[in-house]
Amino acid sequence: MQTSWDRRLLSTSSAPATTVTHDTGLLLLRLVVGLSMAGHGTMKLFGWFGGPGLTATGKGFTMAGYPAGDAMAVIAGLSETLGGLGLALGLLTPLAGAALTGTFINVLDVRGLGAYFPPKGVELEVVLFAAVVALTLTGPGRFAADHYLPVLRENRPRYALLALLVGVVAGFIVLLIREST
Repeated sequence: MQTSWDRRLLSTSSAPATTVTHDTGLLLLRLVVGLSMAGHGTMKLFGWFGGPGLTATGKGFTMAGYPAGDAMAVIAGLSETLGGLGLALGLLTPLAGAALTGTFINVLDVRGLGAYFPPKGVELEVVLFAAVVALTLTGPGRFAADHYLPVLRENRPRYALLALLVGVVAGFIVLLIREST
């Protein structure tokens, strides 16, 4: 005998899951990933949480081959801070996903893909990037500011894919700027 739970699991309906546990899981993931990214951004911008601050971050960008290291430090810090806060709040989630996607493309290029696991690997970056992409594609759930924005609630797949495309293009443009210098 099938229960309602079994029928829901076996359903081939394309309707999004709207259970409290689903939305709570998305909220938890958004908070952890978003606040972690916002924290990294504030480390760059303000030196919070033991971070290097803007001057040292700018020097790091210059050493990594980016032109105008100070400007790039501000862009990266703002992308991480605002993208992370947007993700955590579920506010303009596709835009937050785009900002963080461009950031991760550059992070992975700078770190290199020579090793996956620590000490020189990109395991953590890949996991965080996958979480950002997943949240951008699935949406933030009911416990989010976007839930109250009808445009984002109703047309999520189109905006999610467009945002990821914008993030990828922006990320690669910044890489081209880095590579051409």
